[in-house]
Amino acid sequence: MDKDQALAFAHEWVAAWNAHDLGGILAHYEEDFEMASPAISRLTGEASGRLKGKAAVGEYWAGALEKFPDLRFELLHVLRGADSVTLVYQGVLGLSAEVFHFSPSGKVARAFAHYDLP
Repeated sequence: MDKDQALAFAHEWVAAWNAHDLGGILAHYEEDFEMASPAISRLTGEASGRLKGKAAVGEYWAGALEKFPDLRFELLHVLRGADSVTLVYQGVLGLSAEVFHFSPSGKVARAFAHYDLP
């Protein structure tokens, strides 16, 4: 992934979240993608902090959008890996970093969220 592709993904992803456009958010992901986040445990009680598939994660994110009606992300930095991108942003949970691993199709296959939680 080159710098322009990484920046395009970052700006599209943040714009979809800031618009609370669940369909636009999910459009970036494979059908069977996996999500890991400590917020999953906090908001759903799922001890592993992991969800798999658009249906499960979409339901979780719909609940988060409902719980945080003023949710907004401010993109701070974009880092590129071999087949991954890390977005550093300020969000409803404070300073955050999210790592996205892309499949050969160019969609996210796995995502890992990190927060500065107490």
